[in-house]
Amino acid sequence: MRRLSSLLLLGAFLLALLSPLPALAVEPDEMLQDPKLEARARKLSQGLRCLVCQNENIDESNAPLAKDLRILLRERLKAGDTDQQAIDYIVNRYGEYVLLKPRLGLHTLLLWAGPFLLLVLGAGLLWRKRRGAAARPAESESALSEEERRRLRQLLEE
Repeated sequence: MRRLSSLLLLGAFLLALLSPLPALAVEPDEMLQDPKLEARARKLSQGLRCLVCQNENIDESNAPLAKDLRILLRERLKAGDTDQQAIDYIVNRYGEYVLLKPRLGLHTLLLWAGPFLLLVLGAGLLWRKRRGAAARPAESESALSEEERRRLRQLLEE
């Protein structure tokens, strides 16, 4: 029993070693000398989408375009831009698609409100259908001929 628990512990340890860890693609030549500035760049780059990998941020992507974006972001921060100014510069250059979390605005209102509108629309349609079904007589009652009704009464009486 003790040997089994030791093997399980060893297996769990090996599995933990082999589990994927987030890979940071930032190369040493890209890093800024100022640790505070580098921390800002890392934080901002985690909110920017790699245009090649699409669902990966530029901090984790090895794509050449992601590297260019990381360098551009660091240049803007070194030039004295605030976080918002640096992000705005990149968005103006590459479009809002570069943001992993789109901004709330008139042009993205449908994106943000769409799921809720669909939910309300679906609930309304379901409520209307159920209400309409309760108000109408059953189709089978009105669809019977006089002969069928007589036969049905006869069967029920037996």
